[in-house]
Amino acid sequence: MFGATFFNGVASSSLNEKRLKEAATWIDQGVQNGLPGFGWVKLPDADIGSVLEIAKWLGKFGSIVQIGIGGSSLGNLMLHQALLPPYFNEMDRVERGDVPRFYMADNLDEGENHAIWNRIDPKDTAFIVVSKSGRTLETMGNFLLFWERMTEVLGEEASSRLVVITDAEDGLLRRFVKESGCRSLILPADVGGRYSVLSSVGLLSAAALGIDVEKLLEGASEVREGLFDGKASGDNLAWVMAWNLLYQMETGRSNTVFMPYGDRMERLSEWFCQLWAESLGKEGAGFTPLRALGAVDQHSQLQLYSQGPDDKAYIVLGVKPRGRFAIKGSIIPSLEELSFLDGLTQEDLLDHERRAIVAVLAGENRPVFSMTMDSLDERTLGGLIFFLEYLTALTGRLMDISPFDQPGVELGKKYANGLAGKKEDSCYVNLVQEVEERFRTGRVEI
Repeated sequence: MFGATFFNGVASSSLNEKRLKEAATWIDQGVQNGLPGFGWVKLPDADIGSVLEIAKWLGKFGSIVQIGIGGSSLGNLMLHQALLPPYFNEMDRVERGDVPRFYMADNLDEGENHAIWNRIDPKDTAFIVVSKSGRTLETMGNFLLFWERMTEVLGEEASSRLVVITDAEDGLLRRFVKESGCRSLILPADVGGRYSVLSSVGLLSAAALGIDVEKLLEGASEVREGLFDGKASGDNLAWVMAWNLLYQMETGRSNTVFMPYGDRMERLSEWFCQLWAESLGKEGAGFTPLRALGAVDQHSQLQLYSQGPDDKAYIVLGVKPRGRFAIKGSIIPSLEELSFLDGLTQEDLLDHERRAIVAVLAGENRPVFSMTMDSLDERTLGGLIFFLEYLTALTGRLMDISPFDQPGVELGKKYANGLAGKKEDSCYVNLVQEVEERFRTGRVEI
């Protein structure tokens, strides 16, 4: 499905087998005991019948708008970009495969949200709202904006155009589901947002747009089987990468450059960066993920990577070329010098660019993982998603931190809610004063 070569790293014979086995056992036991945060490992086995049923219903609409942020948006956008045709929304219905257009309302950006509203027909649009607690400020702010407008147009019928993905029993949105009678799906309580793309959070919109989500789960299941089969550490790609990346962090290379080649994987970088940063950045340690896109960023960042500070490790990801349209380099007499391109496809050239950059970085003694996928389809992408989630969880355990919480994010949410006027419990009655004090101590007047 995919493989990797690591340059300038720790030899397989130097891996700490004992620590790696302990970390892998920790994951396995967390799953077996149903502990919070470990539910993503079980997602490939989940019954998705209700997801497929609602996706079929969504497919009859002209547009779908999903409201969510972070793990409730990045995974969706990653799946769509990788597996749907470029410029999908600009195609007509037949070209799209008789499925809706899709819009994501994630940030609190008034201009963009109004633009979405102006591009949809409210009578031919369904909304998906995703929040486990129903208290995510950005999501609920966007939901209330669209809900008000939908009720103005459709009245009581507005709830019939809505799907809520939230906690099974608790939270504001679960209360809203009971009050409004709208459709709903469960966001498993033991699955964190950044690990949720293979749950209803990511699968619902993907299935509604014609993506084969069963193949996504099939690929994830295949990779899970390989990671949990008890092979020697040197034969387990996730173990090799986790130990090497931990070593790089401990020796001053705490920046992780994630660089896929091809426009269809640009959103994959965004999704990975949340997974890597939010899971592993805590207790004064962690990695800083840096997004790059090949071959575009060869022309903007490679100089820094190859000859700048040696504080980075690199994951360079490519797909085996399968291009259909060969270039004719000698078609124009004045460009005869380009005749060496005859017969190559653009995917061939992109792969040559990728291999060249790996060679440059390796030659400069920079630690670089070169990963190659057999193809970019549902099965392979599902496998890659599960692999990166496992790699992240394993690395977190090796660092002796929890890869499933995000205390810094939670404090930011409390501050934002306090500034917006929410009354908190006694521990946070002075939230606004606390924020203002932090601003005063750091203020410089000019």
